[in-house]
Amino acid sequence: MAGSLFLHAQSTWKADGAHTNLNFAISHLVISEVTGHFNEFEITAQADDSFSDPDFMATIQTASVDTGNDRRDGDLKSDRFFDAETYPTMTFKSTSIEHTGEKTFKLTGDLTIHGVTKPVTLDGKLNGIITDQRSQKLKAGLKFTGVINRTDFNVGGSMAPIGDEVVLTINTEMAQQ
Repeated sequence: MAGSLFLHAQSTWKADGAHTNLNFAISHLVISEVTGHFNEFEITAQADDSFSDPDFMATIQTASVDTGNDRRDGDLKSDRFFDAETYPTMTFKSTSIEHTGEKTFKLTGDLTIHGVTKPVTLDGKLNGIITDQRSQKLKAGLKFTGVINRTDFNVGGSMAPIGDEVVLTINTEMAQQ
């Protein structure tokens, strides 16, 4: 029994900021796509050594939005979009996981943006787990993809020049603590 408890013991995993990126894409004028990412975030998970049933929590600093264009980034931080002064963070807290394959799953959770919380589902893939040679601790690589509707979160209002759907791609390398 003790061995069984040990095998399923949960531990904390943290995203390595140097090997994690939170990317988004949205259509502009219906003819092109604008991409960007967030530079400041914290992603943690509670999971066992095999990462079989992880529980995720993410906090993203809205003022860290970066599209490579200072003017556009300023607009995104303004009250027309993220209103970073009033809503400095976005959060995600997982609520369930459904395994769809050996290394794939659907991760459902509550996403809060601009003070609005809605359930979202992301497609997830566990790329692998290794023992880091330097730290001798486990590391897991994961990828998440999904689409959210920005108007569900009152971001950007009914802005005709941009699309409603925001495509998310998150690549993360998480280290067991």
